[in-house]
Amino acid sequence: MSEPFQRQPLPLPGGHKKVLLHSCCAPCSGEVMEAMLASGIEYTIYFYNPNIHPLKEYELRKEENIRFAEKFGVPFVDADYDRDNWFERARGLEWSPERGERCTMCFDMRFERTALYAHENGFPVMTSCLGISRWKDMKQINDCGVRAAAAYPDLMYWDFNWRKGGGSSRMIEISKRESFYQQEYCGCVYSLRDTNRHRVTQGRERIQIGVQYYQPDES
Repeated sequence: MSEPFQRQPLPLPGGHKKVLLHSCCAPCSGEVMEAMLASGIEYTIYFYNPNIHPLKEYELRKEENIRFAEKFGVPFVDADYDRDNWFERARGLEWSPERGERCTMCFDMRFERTALYAHENGFPVMTSCLGISRWKDMKQINDCGVRAAAAYPDLMYWDFNWRKGGGSSRMIEISKRESFYQQEYCGCVYSLRDTNRHRVTQGRERIQIGVQYYQPDES
């Protein structure tokens, strides 16, 4: 019989006590949230994701994140959707590949707003759950986070590797336990387009918004 999982304390950099967590969705943030709670870290979730389209998908992801935050009494900041500004910044990058220039722009935009909120509201540290996904380029994400935080001398970006120590596996375990909505593409319309094009070549059905949910494992 395996030993129950024991979390190790996560010391915040600089000896700080609180952090602003940029969250993209409940599945990616679940493990990060539980890890910080177990370490006694004071944190607030900042939900700013104007890249998520269509609106139905955006609302589904946001509501799942709110539901999980409320379960633990974690403060949740619902930032503006800001869809038009995102499309303006994405102009000319419509055919950029996954992990390419458009993704860098997208991370920059979200982290710039996160850093501003952190600076204006007394958070000395900011971080993000984006890097826990194996589909993402962690260096690309961390570079964007560090760049955004560098605009403010009183702010630092915590580039913790949330995948290590089984973090990615626990992300899935928590998602199943909570029956989270399971998004099937990164978030933007261009990701949805490219994912559906790939599915068609594989003889699979196109993505249906609001249908797929994680299912608990059979006991």
